[in-house]
Amino acid sequence: MPLDASAIAALPFTVDLPAGFTIVPARSGADFKVYSIRRRDRTFVMIEVGPSTMFPIYTGESVQAAGRTSIVVTDNGQRRAVEHLFERATAPREIHAWVSSLEGADRGVAEQIAQSVDDR
Repeated sequence: MPLDASAIAALPFTVDLPAGFTIVPARSGADFKVYSIRRRDRTFVMIEVGPSTMFPIYTGESVQAAGRTSIVVTDNGQRRAVEHLFERATAPREIHAWVSSLEGADRGVAEQIAQSVDDR
């Protein structure tokens, strides 16, 4: 079930959601939560919050900028930021966002959404 506006406002991160996208709780554990950002039944971005996330899941160049560590890959000669990690002094200690494996225009939309994630 998608999060409503008040639940989204209570998340430890912000994200710019294009029209037609929702945030849906995914698998969670005792000390971590995972969310998927979807358009209908297609996942574009995943976000994990907790004390120690799975960062990195992609292999690429690690770049630090704008208060986060990003993993950048080169695909067909184009650099793409496919994963981002925010480390915080308070709980949750980490916010980890990554782009789903998509093709074409959807891949660009997913990357744009992931780039918009920020620590609250």
